[in-house]
Amino acid sequence: MYKKLTAEVLGTFWLVFGGCGSAIFAAAYPELGIGFTGVALAFGLTVLTMAYAVGGISGGHFNPAVSIGLATAGRFPAAHLLPYIVAQLAGAVLAAAALYVIATGKAGFEAGGFAANGYGEHSPDGYSMLAALVIETILTAFFLIVILGVTHGRAPTGFAPIAIGLALVLIHLISIPVTNTSVNPARSTSQALFADGWALGQLWLFWVAPILGAVIGASIWKSFGEND
Repeated sequence: MYKKLTAEVLGTFWLVFGGCGSAIFAAAYPELGIGFTGVALAFGLTVLTMAYAVGGISGGHFNPAVSIGLATAGRFPAAHLLPYIVAQLAGAVLAAAALYVIATGKAGFEAGGFAANGYGEHSPDGYSMLAALVIETILTAFFLIVILGVTHGRAPTGFAPIAIGLALVLIHLISIPVTNTSVNPARSTSQALFADGWALGQLWLFWVAPILGAVIGASIWKSFGEND
């Protein structure tokens, strides 16, 4: 279990450091900014690379919603949920703290949104709370369906991290303008701790919607009757 939890800490650290780091440092960099597309690709690459690196140790969840969804589908022991979620939160917060230390090294730094997730006036394009709730729920549900499908015993072996990483890229391409994309409560929590105060006030949605979506997606998959 120690090795599994350590792998979850490392994987979630890399997801937040790479994905949110790209948003903080590179998304709008003068003349060479990577934009929404670059940030979406960064998030997908973090999951793809760490799924190959440590997925064989812990299963490569890096996301409380994924762990809950896998438990719902009968692919993960419910007794392991709490330690996994604690490990994921630890990795995410450590990454956000590292990003904050680096960001404060630039003169005139202000935390601002700090790549946090938000709705209403804190949505990148002004989308409502209902819009945020709906899109985060739907996207997390389909994320779980993809994960469960590509890790099924009848799926081609060795390609699951690629499909999961590309699914996360697609998810970000769809929803960055709406919520800055969560589908991951650990990612949302870590950034909210270092962003302006509003982020903690809106954090509840980025726990409720991803978990709800994960349970829905896992339940849909279970209805196929094709679990391992």
